[in-house]
Amino acid sequence: MIDLRSDTLTRPTDAMREAMARAEVGDDVYGEDPTVTALEERVAQMFGHEAALFTPTGSMANVLAVASVVAPGQEVLCESSAHIARAELGAHGAITGLTMRTWTAPRGQVDLAAIEAMHAPDMGPFFVRTAAVSVENTHNFAGGAVLPLDDLAALRAWADTTGTRLHLDGARLWNAHVATGTPLADYGRIADVMAVCLSKGLGAPVGSLMVGSADAVAEARVRRKRMGGGMRQVGILAAAGAYALDHHVERLAEDHEHARLLGEALGLDPADVDTNIVVVERPDAQAFVSAAADQGVRIAAVGPRTVRLVTHLDVSRTDAERAAGVLASLA
Repeated sequence: MIDLRSDTLTRPTDAMREAMARAEVGDDVYGEDPTVTALEERVAQMFGHEAALFTPTGSMANVLAVASVVAPGQEVLCESSAHIARAELGAHGAITGLTMRTWTAPRGQVDLAAIEAMHAPDMGPFFVRTAAVSVENTHNFAGGAVLPLDDLAALRAWADTTGTRLHLDGARLWNAHVATGTPLADYGRIADVMAVCLSKGLGAPVGSLMVGSADAVAEARVRRKRMGGGMRQVGILAAAGAYALDHHVERLAEDHEHARLLGEALGLDPADVDTNIVVVERPDAQAFVSAAADQGVRIAAVGPRTVRLVTHLDVSRTDAERAAGVLASLA
């Protein structure tokens, strides 16, 4: 069975498992796990920020990051199919008490005109104030679309004029970096706070990081504990993330090539497949998923008429070619 449901399905390689077994550990709740500390410092430096915080999940990293710039009763603006709006089970409102409004744009892109029109300044105790804008790069439900750096820079410039903070959901920012060659620090300069994931395309079994200022991360460390996210000898997992950063970033280009192959088999222009995610419309998504599974290819329905496929570390070129043949026969 070739499993294309998600890039979270990857399993640690033998070399990654060896790195995990050798990891030096301590109690991270006390701030005494050297492997975690080294990973946090490394990732913060990659993006040009002061600090980072290791978390068990990307959703937790996003909740912590957004909460550091949006107070209870304030709002964050995001694209309508953003992960924070659609795939985190309402955690931001349920846990931190913020509100959310959305714009809709093709391929999940930044629509600065819409954001400007929606933005609500502080008008006293009468209206909800827009505290932050969140963008997602790459954009999951928009088929792994990359947000152009120029658009992000324009958003940053506008945000500076209005006192609005920017959150970057960079769960798959590594893919954008590899696809475009944009330095990670350039993406880091766009955001006040951000989240990046190690357990998707990079192949670690667990782990994400919130990245931001030292003050924001210190606040998030307390909130993480309150949410049940304090972890003890977690350097075993941080070691997997460090290994992934050393060995699994540049190989993401292979996943992107495989995704273009699948997209073409499904009738898409390969040039429209930016990274490792393919999203297509079918009259009956679940029927299409079932038919593919009957021929040994697992894919995911993400809506009544929407199907998603994701390439990853455990999908070889041979796997991708075989899956493309199956999907083309169903298309």
